Amino acid sequence: MILVKLGGRTQNDPALPAALAALWQSTGGRVVVVHGGGDQISALQRLRGEEPVFIGGRRVTTDTALELVRMVLSGLANKQMVSALVAAGAPAVGISGEDAGLLRATPIDVAQFGHSGTPATVDPRVVQALLAAGFLPVISPVAARADHHVAGAYNVNGDDAAAAIAAALGADELFLMADVPGVLDGEKQRIAQLSLDAARALVASGVAGGGMAAKLDACAMALAGGVHRVRIGDLAALTVPSAGTAIVAREDATAVDLSR
Repeated sequence: MILVKLGGRTQNDPALPAALAALWQSTGGRVVVVHGGGDQISALQRLRGEEPVFIGGRRVTTDTALELVRMVLSGLANKQMVSALVAAGAPAVGISGEDAGLLRATPIDVAQFGHSGTPATVDPRVVQALLAAGFLPVISPVAARADHHVAGAYNVNGDDAAAAIAAALGADELFLMADVPGVLDGEKQRIAQLSLDAARALVASGVAGGGMAAKLDACAMALAGGVHRVRIGDLAALTVPSAGTAIVAREDATAVDLSR
Protein backbone atom coordinates (compact mmCIF):
# COMPACT_ATOMS: atom_id res chain seq x y z
CA MET A 1 0.00 0.00 0.00
CA ILE A 2 1.25 3.48 -0.89
CA LEU A 3 0.34 6.58 1.09
CA VAL A 4 0.73 9.83 -0.84
CA LYS A 5 0.90 13.14 1.00
CA LEU A 6 -0.06 16.10 -1.19
CA GLY A 7 1.00 19.65 -0.53
CA GLY A 8 2.28 22.88 -1.98
CA ARG A 9 1.59 23.94 -5.54
CA THR A 10 1.51 20.31 -6.71
CA GLN A 11 -1.83 19.90 -4.97
CA ASN A 12 -3.36 22.26 -7.54
CA ASP A 13 -1.58 20.78 -10.57
CA PRO A 14 -4.21 19.88 -13.22
CA ALA A 15 -2.27 16.68 -13.97
CA LEU A 16 -2.43 15.41 -10.37
CA PRO A 17 -5.88 13.74 -10.32
CA ALA A 18 -5.15 11.66 -13.43
CA ALA A 19 -1.74 10.65 -12.03
CA LEU A 20 -3.28 9.53 -8.73
CA ALA A 21 -6.09 7.70 -10.52
CA ALA A 22 -3.51 5.88 -12.66
CA LEU A 23 -1.52 4.94 -9.54
CA TRP A 24 -4.69 3.67 -7.89
CA GLN A 25 -5.41 1.49 -10.93
CA SER A 26 -1.85 0.18 -11.25
CA THR A 27 -1.67 -0.83 -7.57
CA GLY A 28 -5.04 -2.56 -7.55
CA GLY A 29 -6.58 0.11 -5.33
CA ARG A 30 -3.79 0.15 -2.72
CA VAL A 31 -3.46 3.94 -2.40
CA VAL A 32 -4.31 6.36 0.40
CA VAL A 33 -4.05 10.15 0.06
CA VAL A 34 -3.43 12.71 2.80
CA HIS A 35 -3.63 16.33 1.71
CA GLY A 36 -2.84 19.81 2.93
CA GLY A 37 -4.27 23.18 2.04
CA GLY A 38 -2.01 25.69 3.74
CA ASP A 39 -2.15 28.37 1.06
CA GLN A 40 -5.95 28.50 1.22
CA ILE A 41 -5.88 28.69 5.02
CA SER A 42 -3.34 31.52 4.92
CA ALA A 43 -5.38 33.44 2.35
CA LEU A 44 -8.51 33.24 4.52
CA GLN A 45 -6.53 34.22 7.61
CA ARG A 46 -5.39 37.38 5.86
CA LEU A 47 -8.93 38.15 4.72
CA ARG A 48 -9.94 38.01 8.40
CA GLY A 49 -7.09 40.30 9.40
CA GLU A 50 -4.74 37.68 10.85
CA GLU A 51 -1.23 37.18 9.49
CA PRO A 52 -0.18 33.49 9.37
CA VAL A 53 2.73 32.55 11.62
CA PHE A 54 4.94 29.48 11.19
CA ILE A 55 7.62 28.03 13.45
CA GLY A 56 9.85 25.33 11.99
CA GLY A 57 7.47 24.84 9.08
CA ARG A 58 4.45 24.30 11.36
CA ARG A 59 1.54 26.70 11.62
CA VAL A 60 0.69 28.52 14.83
CA THR A 61 -3.04 27.80 15.14
CA THR A 62 -5.06 30.45 16.96
CA ASP A 63 -8.75 30.04 17.85
CA THR A 64 -9.70 31.79 14.61
CA ALA A 65 -7.20 29.81 12.57
CA LEU A 66 -8.57 26.50 13.90
CA GLU A 67 -12.02 27.37 12.55
CA LEU A 68 -10.47 28.08 9.16
CA VAL A 69 -8.34 24.93 9.26
CA ARG A 70 -11.40 22.74 9.75
CA MET A 71 -13.36 24.68 7.13
CA VAL A 72 -10.64 24.57 4.48
CA LEU A 73 -8.97 21.20 5.07
CA SER A 74 -11.94 19.01 5.95
CA GLY A 75 -14.34 20.97 3.74
CA LEU A 76 -13.15 22.87 0.69
CA ALA A 77 -9.75 21.26 -0.03
CA ASN A 78 -10.93 17.74 0.75
CA LYS A 79 -14.02 17.89 -1.41
CA GLN A 80 -12.22 19.59 -4.29
CA MET A 81 -9.67 16.75 -4.36
CA VAL A 82 -12.38 14.08 -4.04
CA SER A 83 -14.36 15.62 -6.89
CA ALA A 84 -11.30 15.81 -9.14
CA LEU A 85 -10.34 12.19 -8.42
CA VAL A 86 -13.85 10.88 -9.06
CA ALA A 87 -13.87 12.77 -12.37
CA ALA A 88 -10.50 11.13 -13.19
CA GLY A 89 -11.98 7.66 -12.60
CA ALA A 90 -10.92 6.90 -9.01
CA PRO A 91 -13.68 6.15 -6.43
CA ALA A 92 -12.44 8.65 -3.86
CA VAL A 93 -14.08 9.17 -0.46
CA GLY A 94 -13.15 12.14 1.70
CA ILE A 95 -12.69 11.90 5.48
CA SER A 96 -10.72 13.72 8.17
CA GLY A 97 -8.65 12.59 11.10
CA GLU A 98 -11.64 13.40 13.29
CA ASP A 99 -13.84 10.79 11.59
CA ALA A 100 -14.15 7.63 13.73
CA GLY A 101 -11.19 8.89 15.77
CA LEU A 102 -8.85 8.01 12.91
CA LEU A 103 -6.14 10.42 14.06
CA ARG A 104 -5.86 11.76 17.61
CA ALA A 105 -3.39 14.39 18.70
CA THR A 106 -1.95 16.21 21.69
CA PRO A 107 -0.89 19.87 21.65
CA ILE A 108 2.70 20.59 20.64
CA ASP A 109 3.04 23.60 22.93
CA VAL A 110 -0.11 25.59 23.65
CA ALA A 111 1.78 28.79 24.51
CA GLN A 112 3.78 28.69 21.27
CA PHE A 113 1.61 26.83 18.75
CA GLY A 114 -1.95 27.19 20.07
CA HIS A 115 -4.22 24.49 18.65
CA SER A 116 -1.48 22.81 16.60
CA GLY A 117 -1.03 19.19 17.58
CA THR A 118 1.25 16.24 17.14
CA PRO A 119 -0.05 12.71 16.38
CA ALA A 120 -0.77 10.64 19.47
CA THR A 121 -2.72 7.61 18.22
CA VAL A 122 -4.10 6.29 14.94
CA ASP A 123 -7.11 3.98 14.61
CA PRO A 124 -6.88 2.92 10.94
CA ARG A 125 -10.06 0.82 10.81
CA VAL A 126 -12.12 3.34 8.84
CA VAL A 127 -9.34 3.60 6.22
CA GLN A 128 -8.96 -0.17 6.07
CA ALA A 129 -12.72 -0.55 5.61
CA LEU A 130 -12.71 1.92 2.71
CA LEU A 131 -9.77 0.18 1.04
CA ALA A 132 -11.39 -3.23 1.48
CA ALA A 133 -14.57 -1.90 -0.14
CA GLY A 134 -12.64 -0.64 -3.16
CA PHE A 135 -12.53 3.08 -2.35
CA LEU A 136 -9.65 5.56 -2.39
CA PRO A 137 -9.48 7.32 1.01
CA VAL A 138 -8.64 11.03 0.86
CA ILE A 139 -7.78 12.29 4.34
CA SER A 140 -7.70 15.79 5.83
CA PRO A 141 -5.08 15.99 8.62
CA VAL A 142 -7.38 17.66 11.15
CA ALA A 143 -7.19 15.44 14.26
CA ALA A 144 -9.48 14.66 17.15
CA ARG A 145 -8.21 15.26 20.68
CA ALA A 146 -6.32 12.46 22.38
CA ASP A 147 -8.83 12.46 25.25
CA HIS A 148 -11.71 10.37 23.88
CA HIS A 149 -14.19 12.18 26.15
CA VAL A 150 -13.34 15.72 25.00
CA ALA A 151 -14.70 17.14 21.73
CA GLY A 152 -12.60 19.46 19.62
CA ALA A 153 -9.75 19.31 17.16
CA TYR A 154 -6.08 19.99 16.60
CA ASN A 155 -4.39 21.16 13.44
CA VAL A 156 -1.75 18.53 12.64
CA ASN A 157 0.97 19.19 10.07
CA GLY A 158 0.02 17.13 7.01
CA ASP A 159 3.42 15.44 6.75
CA ASP A 160 3.28 14.35 10.40
CA ALA A 161 -0.27 13.06 9.93
CA ALA A 162 0.74 11.15 6.80
CA ALA A 163 3.71 9.55 8.57
CA ALA A 164 1.60 8.43 11.53
CA ILE A 165 -1.19 7.03 9.35
CA ALA A 166 1.27 5.29 7.01
CA ALA A 167 2.91 3.58 10.00
CA ALA A 168 -0.44 2.49 11.44
CA LEU A 169 -1.48 1.03 8.08
CA GLY A 170 1.85 -0.78 7.60
CA ALA A 171 2.39 1.08 4.33
CA ASP A 172 4.97 -0.16 1.87
CA GLU A 173 5.79 3.41 0.89
CA LEU A 174 5.20 6.95 2.07
CA PHE A 175 5.60 9.50 -0.71
CA LEU A 176 5.74 13.15 0.40
CA MET A 177 4.98 15.32 -2.62
CA ALA A 178 6.83 18.63 -2.82
CA ASP A 179 7.30 21.56 -5.19
CA VAL A 180 10.89 20.43 -5.87
CA PRO A 181 12.22 17.18 -7.39
CA GLY A 182 13.58 16.01 -4.03
CA VAL A 183 15.76 17.16 -1.16
CA LEU A 184 18.31 19.62 -2.54
CA ASP A 185 21.90 20.14 -1.42
CA GLY A 186 23.64 23.48 -1.00
CA GLU A 187 24.14 23.68 -4.79
CA LYS A 188 20.41 23.12 -5.38
CA GLN A 189 21.04 19.64 -6.77
CA ARG A 190 18.77 16.71 -5.97
CA ILE A 191 20.12 14.18 -3.47
CA ALA A 192 19.13 10.66 -4.60
CA GLN A 193 19.45 9.04 -1.15
CA LEU A 194 19.77 10.60 2.28
CA SER A 195 20.33 9.03 5.69
CA LEU A 196 18.55 10.43 8.73
CA ASP A 197 21.87 11.69 10.14
CA ALA A 198 22.63 13.49 6.90
CA ALA A 199 19.10 14.89 6.84
CA ARG A 200 19.53 16.29 10.36
CA ALA A 201 22.80 17.90 9.25
CA LEU A 202 21.04 19.61 6.34
CA VAL A 203 18.44 21.00 8.73
CA ALA A 204 21.05 22.10 11.27
CA SER A 205 23.04 23.90 8.56
CA GLY A 206 19.95 25.67 7.23
CA VAL A 207 20.21 24.05 3.78
CA ALA A 208 16.88 22.31 4.45
CA GLY A 209 14.50 24.61 6.28
CA GLY A 210 10.83 25.38 6.79
CA GLY A 211 8.53 22.92 5.09
CA MET A 212 11.38 20.64 3.96
CA ALA A 213 12.66 20.38 7.53
CA ALA A 214 9.16 19.35 8.62
CA LYS A 215 9.10 16.72 5.85
CA LEU A 216 12.40 15.26 7.00
CA ASP A 217 11.08 15.05 10.57
CA ALA A 218 8.05 13.18 9.23
CA CYS A 219 10.32 10.79 7.32
CA ALA A 220 12.09 9.89 10.55
CA MET A 221 8.73 9.27 12.24
CA ALA A 222 7.58 7.01 9.38
CA LEU A 223 10.76 4.95 9.33
CA ALA A 224 10.65 4.54 13.11
CA GLY A 225 7.05 3.37 12.73
CA GLY A 226 8.01 0.60 10.29
CA VAL A 227 7.19 2.14 6.89
CA HIS A 228 9.39 0.27 4.42
CA ARG A 229 10.26 3.11 2.05
CA VAL A 230 10.03 6.89 2.30
CA ARG A 231 10.54 9.31 -0.57
CA ILE A 232 10.26 13.05 -1.15
CA GLY A 233 9.70 14.29 -4.69
CA ASP A 234 7.52 16.20 -7.13
CA LEU A 235 4.58 15.00 -9.20
CA ALA A 236 6.88 13.65 -11.91
CA ALA A 237 8.56 11.40 -9.30
CA LEU A 238 5.30 9.86 -8.09
CA THR A 239 5.37 6.84 -10.41
CA VAL A 240 9.15 6.62 -10.91
CA PRO A 241 10.65 4.64 -7.98
CA SER A 242 14.18 5.88 -8.68
CA ALA A 243 13.16 9.55 -8.72
CA GLY A 244 12.95 11.98 -5.81
CA THR A 245 14.99 11.50 -2.64
CA ALA A 246 14.84 8.19 -0.76
CA ILE A 247 15.26 8.67 2.98
CA VAL A 248 16.97 5.76 4.75
CA ALA A 249 17.71 5.13 8.42
CA ARG A 250 21.51 4.81 8.05
CA GLU A 251 24.20 5.88 5.62
CA ASP A 252 25.00 2.26 4.72
CA ALA A 253 21.33 1.30 4.24
CA THR A 254 19.91 0.51 0.85
CA ALA A 255 16.60 2.06 -0.14
CA VAL A 256 14.00 -0.61 -0.77
CA ASP A 257 12.95 -0.83 -4.42
CA LEU A 258 9.29 -1.74 -4.23
CA SER A 259 7.52 -3.06 -7.27
CA ARG A 260 4.17 -1.52 -8.04
